[in-house]
Amino acid sequence: MPVREILKMGDARLLQVAQPVTEFDTAALHALVDDLQDTMIAANGAGLAAPQIGVDLQVVLFGFDRNDRYPDAPAVPRTVLINPVITPLPPEGADADQAPRLDDGWEGCLSVPGLRGVVPRFARIHYTGVDQFGQVIDRIAEGFHARVVQHECDHLIGRLYPTRMKDLRQLGFTSVLFPDLDPNSDD
Repeated sequence: MPVREILKMGDARLLQVAQPVTEFDTAALHALVDDLQDTMIAANGAGLAAPQIGVDLQVVLFGFDRNDRYPDAPAVPRTVLINPVITPLPPEGADADQAPRLDDGWEGCLSVPGLRGVVPRFARIHYTGVDQFGQVIDRIAEGFHARVVQHECDHLIGRLYPTRMKDLRQLGFTSVLFPDLDPNSDD
């Protein structure tokens, strides 16, 4: 399948709320997933959402064994997640009525190339949805896995990570902030 152009911040299509998928296991949906995968791999991404390639549907793809853009990050299971729902959770072992914890962490985005910023995200989440075949996905994630899911799902509601940042002084060029990263990475 073809590698698609990734829309960049400033494109109005990235600010729209994506439409839910209503038909599963179709040739068109499988082709979209293939395009997302090929595009994400070509860009060395940790994830990619359908709106980033100009498709107005609630479809995200994420996951990797190892990623040069995030060399210290643990593996994240390769997942196609459609029509996701995210619920923040308190820390594991905490009382059920304890508030979910927010953690700050560096993020980049293929739609915001060359920059990274510190973004607060829920440290632990429960996420549900379906895959391209309509099979239910129901997982608890924490740490970087939870961060990736939240970042990609933000694309489905028209949010880019800079809009979640609390302090824009913590936004900078990847090449300056992380000079040891792959110089060919374009996040």
